Amino acid sequence: MSLRFLVVDDHALFRDGMVSLLKAAGMQVAGEAGNGQEAVNEARRLRPDVVLMDIDMPVMNGIDATRQITDALPEIRVIMLTISQEDEKLIEALRAGARGYLLKSLNSDEFIKLLHGLEKGEPPMPSSITARLINYIAQQGSYSGAPDGNLTAREVELLGFLGQGLPNKAIAEQLGVSENTVKYHIKNILQKLNFNNRSEAAAYAVRHNLKPKL
Repeated sequence: MSLRFLVVDDHALFRDGMVSLLKAAGMQVAGEAGNGQEAVNEARRLRPDVVLMDIDMPVMNGIDATRQITDALPEIRVIMLTISQEDEKLIEALRAGARGYLLKSLNSDEFIKLLHGLEKGEPPMPSSITARLINYIAQQGSYSGAPDGNLTAREVELLGFLGQGLPNKAIAEQLGVSENTVKYHIKNILQKLNFNNRSEAAAYAVRHNLKPKL
């Protein structure tokens, strides 16, 4: 795996264990940080591909650090790494620009498997968290950026596939197009609907019962 990781956690013992796990799986660790401010500084200096970001840290919390990193360096993917399963923190992290949400309680095999999905364009998020996200958003009423008919027929169809939780490769196979085409459509959908990530788009599709024509 060619992605370079920055590991951020205020507990040195856990951070060391995470670094060892990543290296044992053949992944590259660009650096480490012990709080949110260090994470911002190291992200700017090292330009990693992925930041594994703890939420609750001193000096600056992980959500504020995520917001600063994604605003300044949008090409960096920030993945939240936490023990918290609170819906509000999940939503806040995604709105800050996080591309995934991993629990520290995951076993090592599942953790690494979810990280490998990054190379396929799949947001690393356990199915249990995805379900919680969808249920949470579905109960919140309408989005401030609700659709106004700007989506094309193909984008609506693709939105339905997102609602089923399919990765880019599977969607491309269903539509008979390339993965790059799928990524292009997803980018347009997110912009038109004012969503931060595909998880929010998937939740919207579920809430509105949008399904692809198979």
